[in-house]
Amino acid sequence: MNSDILKGGFANVPVESAHAFRDIMNVMAKPGEIREVAGAMPPAPLSIAAGVTLLTLCDPETPVFLAECTDTKDVRDWIAFHIGAPISNKADAMFAVGTWATLAPIEEFAIGTSEYPDRSATLIVACDTLESTGAVLRGPGIKTTTHLSLPETRAFQQNAALFPLGLDFLFTAGNRIAAVPRTTKVETS
Repeated sequence: MNSDILKGGFANVPVESAHAFRDIMNVMAKPGEIREVAGAMPPAPLSIAAGVTLLTLCDPETPVFLAECTDTKDVRDWIAFHIGAPISNKADAMFAVGTWATLAPIEEFAIGTSEYPDRSATLIVACDTLESTGAVLRGPGIKTTTHLSLPETRAFQQNAALFPLGLDFLFTAGNRIAAVPRTTKVETS
């Protein structure tokens, strides 16, 4: 086992995970808002924000899908050591990590059921940059409108039409994170 995978988790788990959880819940509650998170140093190609999200929201009963760009031995070992989450296929994943292109087609992820809409996947999308420009976001948690640099708009429009079913999205770039939950309406700018 590579000794580097033993590093990179939260140094002070109760405090850092509580801060990270608050930050992640805040971006989910305020779609388009960008926050900085800290505490994790996962192996490349995972970003700090993706690592923080996995450490905070996943556990040994949370199936994680690693898209081709993130599916490395170091990432698998890091997840096994720090989280214990099983690596799964798209259909069974509760969380998925990758770039927008490598996560496609997103229709293969679970969107929940009428009885259990919460049994859907959350996609952690790795981005080169994350900016408050581009697509227009409206809906719960947004006073009027906000903007976020999304890879496209059509997929998010189709996802919102599935409500209460659908996917939730967390976008990460370095130590920055933003969210687009299924309740958010996305339009081109």
